[in-house]
Amino acid sequence: MSFILPSLTYPYDALEPFFDEKTMKIHHTKHHQAYIDNANTALNDLPEFSNLSVIELIKKLNHLPDHKKNILRNNAGGHTNHSLFWKYLKKGTIPQGSLKDAIEHNFSSISSFKDHFEKTAMNRFGSGWIWLVKQHNMLSIVSTANQDNPLMGKDISGANGYPILGLDVWEHAYYLKYQNRRLDYIKSFWNVVNWDEVHIQFNQT
Repeated sequence: MSFILPSLTYPYDALEPFFDEKTMKIHHTKHHQAYIDNANTALNDLPEFSNLSVIELIKKLNHLPDHKKNILRNNAGGHTNHSLFWKYLKKGTIPQGSLKDAIEHNFSSISSFKDHFEKTAMNRFGSGWIWLVKQHNMLSIVSTANQDNPLMGKDISGANGYPILGLDVWEHAYYLKYQNRRLDYIKSFWNVVNWDEVHIQFNQT
């Protein structure tokens, strides 16, 4: 079984003016596709792992041969992270219901949650991701380097929990529009969060 590029449920310009069409198209068809191609190549001679879903695979990185571990950590991780990311994007939704209650319980307010998320994103040196994760019915904000994902476990990614929202802070996600203005990009994210999908993930974990 080979990994394939998931189709977006919206056109590349659907998130304008916050996420621009050109970046979205390159991000999806070039960067994400490259992670998939590299992961598939690495799995060619690993039949015992080739039928796993990508999430099952990244949970078993420690079972991989040493010479395959890093390439699949990076590329299966990149495929996982981006597949989640596209689902988290949509204009015109707001946090509500049990998700809103949980955010307010864990962070005191939606505003406080956003401030914490933004500060964590700004403090991520270099490339990586910022996640809202659920663990033991609690929400927390964590950051992972490069293409690591909390599902890889704390020993590998430095974080635990099931990601229900994530933001890509690699420069390829924003540089064409925002150049070095990472904070502007991070703040624009709140205009395109698909809170309906986050709510679904929150209730399923």
